[in-house]
Amino acid sequence: MISALTGELRRVDEDRLHLQVGPLLVEMLVPASDVPLLQAGVGQEMTFHTILYFEGDAAGGGGLEPRLVGFLRPDDKRFFEKFITVKGIGPKKALKALTQPAGEVAQAIESKDTRFLVGLPQIGKRMAELIVAELAGKVGEFATAAVGGRMNPAALGLGSRPPIEEDAISALMVLGERRSDAEHLLDRVRQQSANLKTADALIREMLRMRTVRA
Repeated sequence: MISALTGELRRVDEDRLHLQVGPLLVEMLVPASDVPLLQAGVGQEMTFHTILYFEGDAAGGGGLEPRLVGFLRPDDKRFFEKFITVKGIGPKKALKALTQPAGEVAQAIESKDTRFLVGLPQIGKRMAELIVAELAGKVGEFATAAVGGRMNPAALGLGSRPPIEEDAISALMVLGERRSDAEHLLDRVRQQSANLKTADALIREMLRMRTVRA
């Protein structure tokens, strides 16, 4: 069983990535919510926590194809494993549905917020009710508070920087940086490029500086 892979992120498509692991170029499916962050990290070394599943119908003679799913955070992998236990939600459907961070989806399940769940792709009203019925009370460890559709920085022990800076710092922390080092990279970026106005632009520059530093 492949439980994790570390390599250079070479390409990110709409629902998958390509990771260079030694001489191998590995294709992995990823949750929709991780795609923007991953697109900013192309060229960087990353570790993905993985699940292997088989897609297809062996009984119908079509055969089975192995699919590898990758997650940036171990908790996201564990939440996903619980999420796909709900009847009618397979791995492929779950990956498309998770357009919001796993912690926010878990919070919606725990608070029985079916309106939030119906807002996810692939999830209708009956499916949302089924998810709550089967998982409420079982995913509390993954739940995180959200404000305006974004993770609440206070819930992660973050400071009081502007939202785009907190988003950039959080992204680097997901990639393994300590907060103090991520803040230092951000301060260097601000000194050299004070006109950057989006989190994605900050993340790209922080990653570039991290590569130079390494």
